[in-house]
Amino acid sequence: MAEGGAGTSERGMQIPLRAGVKDVAREAGVSVGTVSNVLNRPDQVSPEARERVKSAVRKLGYVRNPHAQALRTGVSPLVGVAVLDLLNPFFMEAADGMERRLAEDACIMALTSTHSDPEIESHVLRVLSGQGVRGILLTPTDGAMKEVRKTVARGTRVVLFDTTATPKDVSSVSVDDKRGARLAIEHLLGLGHTRIAFFNGPDRVRQARDRQAGVEQAVGLKAGESVKGGRARSALDVVHLDSFTAEDGRLAAEVMLENARQADGTIDRMQLPTAIFCANDQIALGVTQVLQDHRVRIPRDVSVVGFDDTEVASQLSTPLTTVRQPMEELGWAAADILLSDSDEVIHRRFAPELVVRESTAPPRAAQ
Repeated sequence: MAEGGAGTSERGMQIPLRAGVKDVAREAGVSVGTVSNVLNRPDQVSPEARERVKSAVRKLGYVRNPHAQALRTGVSPLVGVAVLDLLNPFFMEAADGMERRLAEDACIMALTSTHSDPEIESHVLRVLSGQGVRGILLTPTDGAMKEVRKTVARGTRVVLFDTTATPKDVSSVSVDDKRGARLAIEHLLGLGHTRIAFFNGPDRVRQARDRQAGVEQAVGLKAGESVKGGRARSALDVVHLDSFTAEDGRLAAEVMLENARQADGTIDRMQLPTAIFCANDQIALGVTQVLQDHRVRIPRDVSVVGFDDTEVASQLSTPLTTVRQPMEELGWAAADILLSDSDEVIHRRFAPELVVRESTAPPRAAQ
């Protein structure tokens, strides 16, 4: 088809630039009602007619108008998905699971980020609700429940994703972050590590707080005890980063190495922790890059553990030991709850799993 013009179908008809239902009906040689039935109630149409309509849809490149469909059926095919960070592979892999489940019900995902900002989140919720979406899958920021309740009261269904801090009347899907962090630290303690650094995300993020709580439980700290002053089984140094990014992981590792640098410029490896637990795989990626650039060997000099088990974890030059979250399964489950015909409130929590690879080993003194 020439740009700005129209093509010609096998029936000799001009193919419009934007085909509608009437165009599909003419191409297929059926009524508009038959096309509507094929699109919405295919079981009521003969196989021969279904194939003719589907062939016409492919030929003309027909795409449903979601607003018109919503007006006809009262149900929009659009589902809003709002996550904290589009650059975080965890959310992208989870979004893939969401998209595959939504596709089974012929729904389309409208994906956006709140950048962990409550004001942006409130705006996103209001806009999506105003567009009449079928529902919203949301990774909430702290203090978001007021706007979530308003959204639900306006008649928009919401399922919270990757959070345990949920009201009883809003469904949710989450992973036990505290347990995941405990698994990571218990693995390091079991290898004999007693000087461990924890590179965590910003304290304002719920996942960061939960993972730190799991770390402190694993090293034997009780609620209210100081990280450095408590009766711990291991010396623990917690470093809060500004974000869960590889860049912040690099910066934290550079500071750590600089603090261990001697007057002659060499790094005193005995001043380094014997293991670093990172709050996600992105932070771990930045850390491993810096350690390798400075010839600090992983795991002989320093063991490194991540969290998430994103695709990059197994592809590093030294494959990363990490805590696996079933990301695609999480996304699928959240979308499945949203699309359910039941009004039952469901809270699903998945168990994390430790995946041991080559980035962890006993500390130097034990080798």
